[in-house]
Amino acid sequence: MGKVGIFGSSFDPITDSHLFLAKTLADLCNFEYVIFVPCVSSRGDGKKMKASDEDRWNMIQLAIKDNPIFKADDFEMNAKAGIGKQYTYHTMEYFKEKYPDDEHYFIMGADILAEIDNQSVQPHQRWKFREELIKNNKFVVMSRDNIDMLKEISKSPILRKYHDGTRFHLVDKGISMEISSSYIRDEISMGRYPQYLMRDDVYDYIVTNEIYKHTTN
Repeated sequence: MGKVGIFGSSFDPITDSHLFLAKTLADLCNFEYVIFVPCVSSRGDGKKMKASDEDRWNMIQLAIKDNPIFKADDFEMNAKAGIGKQYTYHTMEYFKEKYPDDEHYFIMGADILAEIDNQSVQPHQRWKFREELIKNNKFVVMSRDNIDMLKEISKSPILRKYHDGTRFHLVDKGISMEISSSYIRDEISMGRYPQYLMRDDVYDYIVTNEIYKHTTN
C-alpha cells in the first residue's frame, strides 16, 4: 500500500510554488506520488477560471512531465463527473475506487480547514457532505496566515469528533504558496511576463497562446 496526496486547486496557472509544495509534502509525508486535480471552470461556488479547462490541463501536463512522482487527473474537469456538482467528498471517493490499494490524503491549507464546518455561517453555506468527507478520509493541512489549526479543529463539532490523532497531519513548517496564480495573471494582463515563477514550458505556452493577456483578477 502506498500513500498518495490529492492536490486539488484551480491551477490557473500552475506555478513553481505548486510544484515545490507538492514535492516538499511528498518528502515529509512519504507520498508515493501526488495527484494534481484541477477544478472545473464552472465551479459551484461561482468562481470563474481565467484560462480554459483545456489550457489549464495542458499547462499542468507541461509542468509535471519531468517528475515521475507527479500525476494529474481530470476527474473534476470531466463532464461525465457532473459539471458544477463535484464535491471534495466525491473526488476522494473516486480516487479510493481508482486506486483501492493506496492510502489517500487530501492536501489543503489551514484556511480551507477553517471553511469546511465554519460555525459562523449557516449550515447550508458550509461544505457539502462535510461529515462524510471528514469521517472517511485523511488530510494533510498546511499552516497558513498564522491560523491556529488545532483551534480551528476544536471550534468545529465535526472536525473535533473525528480528530483521533491520525485524521489530520498538521504541517507547521512554514510551507506556503508564496507565488500566487492571481499575481501571475495580473502581471501578464499588464504586459509584464513573470518568466521565472513557473516552468519554462508553461511560460512559453502562456505567451504563445496569449493566455491572461487581456484578463484581470
